[in-house]
Amino acid sequence: MNCNWFKIVMKLNNIEYGKKLKLKGVPVIFNKSGAKLRIGDNVTVKSSFLSNLVGIYSRTIIVTRTPGAEIIIGDNVGISGATIYARKGIYIGDSTAIGGNCKILDNDFHPIDAEKRLKLLSDVNGGDSDMIMSREIHIGRNCFIGCNSIILKGTVLGDGCVVGAGAVVAGKFGANCVIAGNPAKVIKKLKD
Repeated sequence: MNCNWFKIVMKLNNIEYGKKLKLKGVPVIFNKSGAKLRIGDNVTVKSSFLSNLVGIYSRTIIVTRTPGAEIIIGDNVGISGATIYARKGIYIGDSTAIGGNCKILDNDFHPIDAEKRLKLLSDVNGGDSDMIMSREIHIGRNCFIGCNSIILKGTVLGDGCVVGAGAVVAGKFGANCVIAGNPAKVIKKLKD
């Protein structure tokens, strides 16, 4: 089922999207005031259980959390039950496939230091977001992110990278690498 009605909600939240956006099921897409969320042409976002038979555990979630944050998703991208959550910036290149249940997170969600974490938790207004470490994520063109993988803050994937299922990825990887494991490392280099 294509949820075209949700596109009205997206427009009301200042979310830019291109031609032929396909929404299979109802996603959670939210753009914080002062942030930028842009989805390219011919993008498919799957959020229903039967829309991807790998087994989607939840709806796709795409969120800019702070003013100034950016999520830019290129053309011809496929997303299945993934979470893409930005406090700073997440950039996904054209023709990239994001497998079922992936997490792409440009921040730690909470400070690592216990005192800062307690201060953040006790502040009813959500605390000082500067205490939460964030670094941009850049995913190149024509990448494949395997199901249940986690892409952590500061990660850079060159064009044509393949991330194995369940990998926990942090760091910079050149073009055409196969990356797998926890922590993820290059296990193979593909031909250009």
